[in-house]
Amino acid sequence: MTYESTGLSKKSLIAIQEVSSPEAGSTVVVALSGGVDSALTALLLKERGCTVIGATMSLWDEGYPIPHSESGRRESCYSPDEEKDIAECRSFCKEHDIPYYLIPVAKVYNEKVLDYFKAEYRAGKTPNPCIQCNRFVKFGAFIEGIQKELDAKGIGFDYFCTGHYARIVQIKDDIASVYGEDTKTGVHPFVVTQAKDGEKDQSYFLCRLPSSVLEKVRFPLSNFTKKEVYEMAKKRELAASKRKESQDFVPQTYFDILFQDKKAQEGSFINPEGRILGKHKGLEHYTVGQRRGLGISDVKPLYVQAIDSQNNTIILAYEDDLFSKALLSENWVWAGDYRPEKSFRAWVKIRLASKPVEADIIPSNEDTSVLVQFLEAQRAVAPGQSVVIYKEGLSLGGGIISRVIENA
Repeated sequence: MTYESTGLSKKSLIAIQEVSSPEAGSTVVVALSGGVDSALTALLLKERGCTVIGATMSLWDEGYPIPHSESGRRESCYSPDEEKDIAECRSFCKEHDIPYYLIPVAKVYNEKVLDYFKAEYRAGKTPNPCIQCNRFVKFGAFIEGIQKELDAKGIGFDYFCTGHYARIVQIKDDIASVYGEDTKTGVHPFVVTQAKDGEKDQSYFLCRLPSSVLEKVRFPLSNFTKKEVYEMAKKRELAASKRKESQDFVPQTYFDILFQDKKAQEGSFINPEGRILGKHKGLEHYTVGQRRGLGISDVKPLYVQAIDSQNNTIILAYEDDLFSKALLSENWVWAGDYRPEKSFRAWVKIRLASKPVEADIIPSNEDTSVLVQFLEAQRAVAPGQSVVIYKEGLSLGGGIISRVIENA
């Protein structure tokens, strides 16, 4: 995937400055997961002459009876198999003379990710746990835990580095001028933009990280493709280069385990006119745009058009009925905390897998909501997902979709 095919610009007209890479002699903390990306990140920085400290966040607390995988390998972030990954991280650090720390963050992960995930689904929404995790756990509680451990030993660090595929730049223009406004804020925030590998780009997942966090964060793999990363890892004989990539959260097959604390409430499938089509097994089992697993047949394939948590009903419709002209969003994070006063045009993504599309971004004058009007109607817009805006490739903010505005 190229920059052009995503609708984002490789060359920005907005004045930006690339952040400096960790320099020789600097102290860097590298978040290690057991995968090839983080291991290579640590090794590249060590080869550059940095003082590298390795750290892993421990998420597992046996709060849910999720079984071990048959392979004994962690297939998702939240897994009882994390012990093997931790052992391999320790071994890697010992082999390369890298100090290593294990930081427990299970309590925060449970509150900010798992509890959020379940509550959103039960409210008829489709949450994105990875975005929540990045904001509050990986770039929140994890960094705080590392800081506490190192402070106790009188050790400081200059950068926090991960194996994410994304870039960080600083906007040199006044942030207000980026939106065509005359206000002088004196704010020049650090923001995320695309990585070289468009297929692996993770800028969408990082949309809620504030400038104050990004200022000290670096992504050393931003200028490499995944293929190049594997080639470099194999050249250095990294054991992690032989591993397959893990999933980001938990497999669909574990959903029943996560939601076992409350009995699912059955309800009705209805069509857009309100006619009952059948029974659903609980709102948490469905998401907008879903076709499989409905158990309802009709003259044409049916899809989940909307989920009504107030009435515990799920509206099913045909493919043509899934398109929306606009969405309303809340809980925004803006670059530099500057909220634009005027409407502007930008590119938006409404889910990780969707291509960026053009839209008019219209901040409300009455509250903190933002209306996003698509130039072309979009399919299966799901409340609970994040909408992320891009201008010339720069991720300038994101909000949570609260309501879908159907085609007239």
